[in-house]
Amino acid sequence: MDDQPTRDAAAQAPSRIALPERPRSPWWQLGRRLLAAFAIMAGTVLLVMIDHTGYRDAGDATAADPFGDVSVVDAIYYTTVTLSTTGYGDIAPVSDQARLVNAFVITPARIAFLVLLIGTTLEVLAQRGREMFRIARWRKHMSHHVVVIGYGTKGRSAVDTLVNNGLDREHVVVVDPSPDALAEAHADHLAVVTGDATRRDVLRRAGVATADQIIITTARDDTNVLATLTVRQLNPDAFIVAAVREQENAPLIRQSGADSVIISADAVGRLLGLSALSPTLGTVMEDLLTYGDGLEVAERELLVAEVGVPPQSLPDQVIAVVRDERVYRYFDPVVTLLARGDRLVVVRPAKELPWAPRPGTHNEEFASEDEG
Repeated sequence: MDDQPTRDAAAQAPSRIALPERPRSPWWQLGRRLLAAFAIMAGTVLLVMIDHTGYRDAGDATAADPFGDVSVVDAIYYTTVTLSTTGYGDIAPVSDQARLVNAFVITPARIAFLVLLIGTTLEVLAQRGREMFRIARWRKHMSHHVVVIGYGTKGRSAVDTLVNNGLDREHVVVVDPSPDALAEAHADHLAVVTGDATRRDVLRRAGVATADQIIITTARDDTNVLATLTVRQLNPDAFIVAAVREQENAPLIRQSGADSVIISADAVGRLLGLSALSPTLGTVMEDLLTYGDGLEVAERELLVAEVGVPPQSLPDQVIAVVRDERVYRYFDPVVTLLARGDRLVVVRPAKELPWAPRPGTHNEEFASEDEG
């Protein structure tokens, strides 16, 4: 994260897994339900006092007053024994009105009161077990996912780009020690492992060993280097993308095992320089980097109809061709004619327009290398 604490401070915090949509505290649930229970009791006491002449108190009954006098204390007593279904019977409704109120108001209140008590007990007892079950199920199904280390500005932008290009949020795990990052990732419906990403146990909890891709973007280059080393040891086959602030640290992080290194300070500086030299060019570059509007840069497979034709003749603006794991510029003599197995890096409309088609997005037949 851009304001991520140092590794030493982060290492002191315990590591744990937190899934999104976390339930509220059991004490909050208990307090809310107790308030509701007291409200039901107070309402019932009020109803009994309003119609106290319709009740018979056997304990206070006399020859002169066979019904007895139902006081406030009697009303509280009657309410507690009635709502708790104890029902001693010494105070009972005798008038038609009091009996109707008991049948259609106090009885539903009694049911609601019992539901509140039982529900609170079950909630407090089962919440921890349910959370453990959710985490166990998450671990069982979590593989071939993406781990994002550091959920600051760069990390959030990376996740947004992945999600906007079709990745399910359930296949993204964030690793960050910051409580702010935890809250923001939960708001974005992402699973979070809180802790220091340079520690093996934290990365194991995030499922790094079974992840397909790891994005490392903390605020410190030394943290990125150490996290890259640790990730590469846990997963030799994962594709690691790491960000560094300074150009001089790029070779070090590549040697640590990163497959792709983004130099954030240089990238921002180049964009600033281009914008100063040509505001129009800066606007176009920003458009290419912004998802969902205007232009976008994308990689797609070659279509059958495109085999054997020059890259310049395609509807898409081809800027590079990927062949045999190597990247060639569209004007390179090696890729004068496109062949099966090629992949194209193109500039195309972010949203298809009638006059600007997007080949490869209409279930066309792809020219894979093993065909023909």
